[in-house]
Amino acid sequence: MFLTLDKKTWMKQEFSSGSILHDRYKVERVIGQGGYGSILLAEDLRLSGRFCAVKQVSYDPNYTSTMLEDARDQFMREATVLARLDHPNLPKVSDFFSIDDNDFLVMDYIPGDDLRAVIAKAEANKQFLNEADVIDWAMQIGDALSYLHSQNPAILHRDIKPSNIKVTPAGVVKLVDFGLVKLLAPGEVTITIMQGQGTALYSPLEQYGGDSNMMDGRADIYAFGSTLYHLLTNTPPVNVRDRFLDPSNLVPPREINPAISPRVEDAILWAMELHPNERPRNVKTFLKALTGESTSSLRHLAGKVNFREYQGLDRTEMILLYIAGGLTFFSLLLTLIRNI
Repeated sequence: MFLTLDKKTWMKQEFSSGSILHDRYKVERVIGQGGYGSILLAEDLRLSGRFCAVKQVSYDPNYTSTMLEDARDQFMREATVLARLDHPNLPKVSDFFSIDDNDFLVMDYIPGDDLRAVIAKAEANKQFLNEADVIDWAMQIGDALSYLHSQNPAILHRDIKPSNIKVTPAGVVKLVDFGLVKLLAPGEVTITIMQGQGTALYSPLEQYGGDSNMMDGRADIYAFGSTLYHLLTNTPPVNVRDRFLDPSNLVPPREINPAISPRVEDAILWAMELHPNERPRNVKTFLKALTGESTSSLRHLAGKVNFREYQGLDRTEMILLYIAGGLTFFSLLLTLIRNI
């Protein structure tokens, strides 16, 4: 006996310039394209002069009717959550709707270059980006990620990379494209609404498995560190699967750009550890290491395992810890001398 899966006919609709979506959004042009969707620049006809980025979400044609229904239900749930978010480094989601077999998410259009274009300009000029500028961008990105991870349930971005980060003319960084966002509802196994597993060069090993229950905020931290690696070296990071086979494939950042400070190199490599338990436990811990607010650069001297047990301590606490260790060693040395 054979089981026949009932597949619903699927079609990705194309919308040309001048098309009106939802009786409100007039399409100007396509500004992004993906396997199961596109991003359209559109004018909001109800708010004259306001332009929006409209993400068109299509679905895998291999989905059964049940899978498709579940995916679209999840889209509505997650779009509702995204619409409630309010952070200066995230585009505001203002609307969502459906047309036939396609769903749409409307958010602020962010002008300016994405960081992929910024890297390309630096490469063309045979220069590296200034570390201070990159750290400033990192603090803004980190603040947005901490905000997402602190939601209940927590929200993972899952596709952090230079092309998904834009710098406005005012210098404000925006983490854009919620295409792979995932709500971490306890015990819930779901289908990712926008489909995909991130971008290979920036995604951690656990993101390849397809089991969302194995992932937490440290997956975003890996992609965040990989993005900073690319920004400071003009060199894309090595695919994590190649690193897994040969860890020496990843060239330390300072070997490419000696102007990078040892502290920043150490923090980036910490974020890019293959095993999530070896990475900073949260974004705030990573930012402290990146800026020198904590002593993460001592982790190689102290030993990976022992140091990371104390990764949440600030600089003063770490100094006291090392002083206490030194006094203990001195005391043992005196005891040994007396017994000679």
